[in-house]
Amino acid sequence: MYIDNQESLEAFARRAASSSILAIDTEFLRESTYYPKLCLLQMATDSEVVLIDPFAVTDLEPLKPLLEDQAILKLFHAGSQDLEILYHQLGVLPTPLFDTQIAASVLGHPQQIGYGALVAAVCGKALKKSDSFTDWSQRPLKPSQLEYAADDVIYLPQVYRVMREKLQAKGRESWLTAEFEELANPARYDDDPRERYKRLKRGSSLNRRQLSAAREVAAWREKKARRIDRPRKWVLTDEQIVEACKRNARTIDDLFMVRGVREKLSTRDAREVVALINEGMNLPESELPKAERPSKSEPNVDIQVDLMEALARLRAKENDIALHTLASRDDLASVARGHRSAAVLSGWRRSILGKELLDLVEGRIALSIDGDQLRIIPLDGSAA
Repeated sequence: MYIDNQESLEAFARRAASSSILAIDTEFLRESTYYPKLCLLQMATDSEVVLIDPFAVTDLEPLKPLLEDQAILKLFHAGSQDLEILYHQLGVLPTPLFDTQIAASVLGHPQQIGYGALVAAVCGKALKKSDSFTDWSQRPLKPSQLEYAADDVIYLPQVYRVMREKLQAKGRESWLTAEFEELANPARYDDDPRERYKRLKRGSSLNRRQLSAAREVAAWREKKARRIDRPRKWVLTDEQIVEACKRNARTIDDLFMVRGVREKLSTRDAREVVALINEGMNLPESELPKAERPSKSEPNVDIQVDLMEALARLRAKENDIALHTLASRDDLASVARGHRSAAVLSGWRRSILGKELLDLVEGRIALSIDGDQLRIIPLDGSAA
């Protein structure tokens, strides 16, 4: 059902209130805006599938109670961008929720498996891909586009039910609780502009004073990009911010020496940026940010990580879990360096692998090759 008026949207919301599930997907564009532009909202309940045209309806507010209803489980696949859009549009994050991509990774599927591949594996249905890269803002939408969009939610309930049975059979439902709670955490979508400098490309090349200036400029860029709803790189690129701060650009002339900046900034904006660079550069030593880069004194742990990864691969295969869901290489490096806050050392990951990793790095077990098999050898009788 294609919904292109407020009356039909409100009627759907009333019907959906009695459903036990609500599958959700979105089609959007983001090439020329800061915030994703919602172009189509797909939903499926226990009994129907609807495609909601946000350009045609007056207000999406009638959907808000559905998203907040604790009796309705909201289903997504790789839902972080869909959740960001709903949060921006309606100011709420759907709960409770279930993400089939996250669930798939603890049921033996590859990490970050695509929706089409998962539907094929679980439902035996090959989805059409002809409209996977299309301009969803154009109207009218073609029948093939509507079919493609509907497919994105039609199979989610079936995929969920199959997965739920498998999770229950393996005793793994609780494994996903923390991941789903984090997915619905507003802090995930409310970026602090003053923290943006930590993600600047090549930001690690700056000293503390330069980084202080970059913090101010990156925060200014973030606020301006939001205000005018344009991609942040259209205001200034990461490279331009880093280069301006590295050059200690304390005047407009200095700032305009950075390639491309003159074309992007008005004189007024350039004056603001220069003032912020000066402000950041002149802060007292105690207020300068700390460089977010590994200490040069940190030991190289490649050999240890290679051994740990071999053990992780073994346990991932035995337990039918995607390797990087069980333990990322960064997690393994963190454990090898003596840090104990890595995700692999807590919860269900600890019981499957984490404790054994500690045994390995602390010399209580050794690894050996027996033919084509990896063997775990207890060295003092205390390990697995």
